[in-house]
Formats: sequence, C-alpha cells, structure tokens
Amino acid sequence: MCGRFVITSPPDALRLIFGYVEQPNFPPRHNIAPTQPVPVVIIENGARHVRLMRWGLVPAWVKDPRSFSLLINARSESVKDKPAFKNALKRRRCLIPADGYYEWQAADGRKHPFFIYRRDGHAFALAGVAETWAGPNGEEVDTVAIVTAPASEDLAVLHDRVPVSIAPSDFARWLDCNAFDVEEIMPLLAQPQAAEFTWHEVSSRVNSAGNDDAQLLLPITAEQRAAEEPKGAKKAATRKATSSPRGDDGQGSLF
Repeated sequence: MCGRFVITSPPDALRLIFGYVEQPNFPPRHNIAPTQPVPVVIIENGARHVRLMRWGLVPAWVKDPRSFSLLINARSESVKDKPAFKNALKRRRCLIPADGYYEWQAADGRKHPFFIYRRDGHAFALAGVAETWAGPNGEEVDTVAIVTAPASEDLAVLHDRVPVSIAPSDFARWLDCNAFDVEEIMPLLAQPQAAEFTWHEVSSRVNSAGNDDAQLLLPITAEQRAAEEPKGAKKAATRKATSSPRGDDGQGSLF
C-alpha cells in the first residue's frame, strides 16, 4: 500500500516534468498523510492543470462521507470493476507528483519505517484516480486515491504492495480519458522494474503525521535506533550484558 509520501522537488522542476499550466509555489512536504491536501495533475479543456485534492477518495454516490471508509489506495487488479473506483478510472485519471514514499516492515516486535525512492533520485508520478463529491448543500470536495500493484521481487521484502508510477512517456495516455479508454491504459498499472527503486530505514519520527522536516528522510543512525528500541528490549539487553552465568569468571566479557 501507500500510506505516506514525500514531495521535495522545486515547483519549477515539477512544472517542467508534468507540463501543467499553473505556476504553484508549494513548499516541500516530507510526510504527507491521508486526508491532507495533495497536488494532483489532471486534464481540463485539453490542457494539463494542477489542483489540490484531499487524499482519500469519496465516490460521488456516497451520501454521508462520515460513514464511508477512507479510500487512500485502489488495487490495480480490481480498480476497473470496483464501484468506488470504476467511474474515476474511466473519466478522471490523474497523476500525483512524488519524490518518495514510506513503508513499514515488522521486525523485532515493532514496525520499522523505510524511505523508498528512485535509484536515480528523480521525482516520479503516482497513478491516481479522482472524484468530486457533492454534498446536499452544494458543497464540493475533490478527492483522490493512489493506485497500487503487487510488489516487484526486490520491494516485496518491505511490503507486498507498491504504488504504481507512470513513466513520463505515458503521461498523455494515462491522463487523456477521452482518447484512451480503460482497456488501453490497464497495461500501465504495473509494478516498477527491479532495481528501479531503492530504500533505507529512517527514524520512527515519521510515524507521527505532525512531523514534517527534511530530517525524516535521512538514514537512521545507531544512536536513534538505540533510543527507539522498546523499553522491554533495552532492559533485556542490559540484563544479558551485565549478568554472568554460574561458573563464568568474566573472562568472556568485554567489561
């Protein structure tokens, strides 16, 4: 799945990559979480535009969003058939700029966060589907979900799902819902090629959506890793290091 992602490229660089009309000056974001507004690239009146949408799709037919589950991801295997997504896939495909995303791996009794990014360091485009929900009082909310696919063999060590990324050469094909129908774009919903992405473990500070700074992207240090160990594990390690089995004269210890 994709539950957090990052946008750090300068606005001018993203505008050059995606070719939208506007010249937004949005700041870097290092820990984007569901329900937050995200920049989304769509086609309107034959031109590419960037719009802010809420991450968490709400289908147009939902009467009360408060009673509807948050849809942050859409599975590539079922996106064209699921009632929540099939209309968005047909009529409102979009791209979401990203420089990386986070995934968590369970080990040693806790979940370790990892930052995943292109090996060449370039920004990339996440495949998205969007809907506009209209309320009974005339209010409208643009919402979006990120399409995911089964992970490639290398990325599967972290999680069995990955967000789908669309190559620049396929931007027009994915975005133009009038020229390309669903069957023509389904081959684009594939996992990345092996070794296209790389990753490193980061601090658990990323677990809190309130933290949003460049330090989140840095590889975790030995000091941070020690500080973030569960208290029980620290106590067990201390007991093991300071106690000696019966009959041990201490010569096997470094202290």
